[in-house]
Amino acid sequence: MVYLYLKNNQIKAFFLKKPLFGQSEIEFAEKKFQLDIVKNGKVVNTDILASAIKEIVSTKEKDVILILPQEAFSFLRIELPADITSSAITSFLKDKMMNQLSINLDDCFFDYFFNENGPYKEINLYSISQETVQQYQEVLQLLDLKIINILPETISYFKLFEKTLRKDKKELILYGHYDKDNFFAFLYDSFGLFKSEKIEINEKTTTLLEKSLKQKASEIATGNKINRLILSGEQSEKIRQDTFTKNTGLWTNPLKKIINNFYENNLKLFATSTTKVFPVLIYDVCLGTFIFCTENKNFSLIKRLPKAKLSQSNHSSPNYPKPVKKEYLIFIFSFIASFLLFILLSKLNIKFDLPKLPQGPTPVKKITPSPLPPSPTPTPSFDKAKLNIKVLNGSGIAGKASQIKDILKKAGYLEILTGNADNFEYKNTIIQTKKTVSDVYSQLKIEFKDYTSTLKMEILEATATADVIIIIGQDFK
Repeated sequence: MVYLYLKNNQIKAFFLKKPLFGQSEIEFAEKKFQLDIVKNGKVVNTDILASAIKEIVSTKEKDVILILPQEAFSFLRIELPADITSSAITSFLKDKMMNQLSINLDDCFFDYFFNENGPYKEINLYSISQETVQQYQEVLQLLDLKIINILPETISYFKLFEKTLRKDKKELILYGHYDKDNFFAFLYDSFGLFKSEKIEINEKTTTLLEKSLKQKASEIATGNKINRLILSGEQSEKIRQDTFTKNTGLWTNPLKKIINNFYENNLKLFATSTTKVFPVLIYDVCLGTFIFCTENKNFSLIKRLPKAKLSQSNHSSPNYPKPVKKEYLIFIFSFIASFLLFILLSKLNIKFDLPKLPQGPTPVKKITPSPLPPSPTPTPSFDKAKLNIKVLNGSGIAGKASQIKDILKKAGYLEILTGNADNFEYKNTIIQTKKTVSDVYSQLKIEFKDYTSTLKMEILEATATADVIIIIGQDFK
């Protein structure tokens, strides 16, 4: 599989080969060109873009997931009415798209996904014109490559921090990518992309960037408070989190920490053919696309084709008779053979003697049931020593994560990682568990009975890297 990201004068490619012994071999490459190869999300020149991709893509893999800039797409966020039926959603979306953006979805490729937060349920709708898709298809056909999906970059970025969102809290989040040449960011909330407008800042020093970002963030948030900034890009490793937070007024959360806490198992699936480490902060959009496509296999912008097909030939093909399928021949032959056999038996007048049924009721033997064995005592559905536990400090008190780690080790838990939560404003301690090990919540209540009595329980997604996440609140003594 090839994950191909195109933006202005830049190409990033992430090649994923078929798994071997549980690991997929990856290669990656990027390049910036002197001229724009993509502008406003559309192809500038077919031949030039094909030549540029050929310089980067040097793999035998033919299937491509194309990642395009947000400006290539139309985007709409809609709160879903509680009484709407599944069959009426598409018509509902078409009306909204026409009324709000004057776009006819019959002329587009589109798809959507739901995000829920408490009682609210919202649709994230993305669409792209058929003409734009056709342009990219023509480019890749020149290279004997095939588009199997198209994704906006904003979905990929959202996927990288989605697992840090709390279901009981609505927040605004700025995702920023900071590299040598520029800084750009998108604004999200708990449901997904909040605004499709992109913040772009071209400053030579971090000091000037901080000043500009502080002003831009206040403008794009339109009076709302931005709760935190997720910072990615190769330059993000060179900033100091505390000073950057102070100077921008945005609580800064480095993406690298999030990846280590939530996506460590995804990275373990990859093996490079060299000793080079996969640079997550440079290829963040490719990693986010891989995770999204793995977890959302039904989402595809090129599967909904109301009036057009992706591949159309300009040449008409001759009307050869269609070959009869093998299954139809077998059925016809079986029917004819059965019919002939029935006629033959009826002419031979063969009689079949059926076995005689016994007369009168058959005496019933009385069976004395043996006593049932005693019910076994239920045992926990988990093994303490094998549970993967993350302890995240959300209390703001230094050393709390290590304190809980010691308590858990004494109780027999062995696989424990510690770190900081997404903020230090948690009042109550929260225990998040996968459904398969939900019994551990009752056990942990016993382990922590001397320290807190206000524990809260939440369910973790099955795809989470940890089995249990403990977020320490201010209630923990």
